[in-house]
Amino acid sequence: MSVCNVKKAVILLYLGKAELIEANGSEILRSISVSMPFPSIVRLSVYIRVPYKKIILSRKNILRRDGHRCQYCSRGDTTLTVDHIVPKSTGGEDTWENLVTACVECNNRKGNRTAEKAQMKLLRKPIKPNHVTFIRHFVGQVDDRWKPYLFMN
Repeated sequence: MSVCNVKKAVILLYLGKAELIEANGSEILRSISVSMPFPSIVRLSVYIRVPYKKIILSRKNILRRDGHRCQYCSRGDTTLTVDHIVPKSTGGEDTWENLVTACVECNNRKGNRTAEKAQMKLLRKPIKPNHVTFIRHFVGQVDDRWKPYLFMN
């Protein structure tokens, strides 16, 4: 599963390498000899194996996964940092499941302790995201017609 621009989708359709699944309303693309509906969803005719898209563990991707909100107090209007749930000094590692977004105030209040010892609760358990999670950030607004294909219904 991937997202491509309209130009790429039209080329794939024209060459017969893809079939149109969903058109974008009543818009039509026209050339001198061909007219076709404006594509919104296309499916490749032949499966092409693409290597697994690994999402790199980075500060930017952690902020993106957590929606740019503190995972302790839900604030998003202040400076955000990355916090280790289990501090590195007590054996915590740099993993998707151990890193969360935190505002400076919550990060300082938690200090070098676990969330339980600091009597702070996470709003949600951090998980390792897959590439479908970040499609929304890549394309901006997700078209309602895409949701069944992105398992968002």
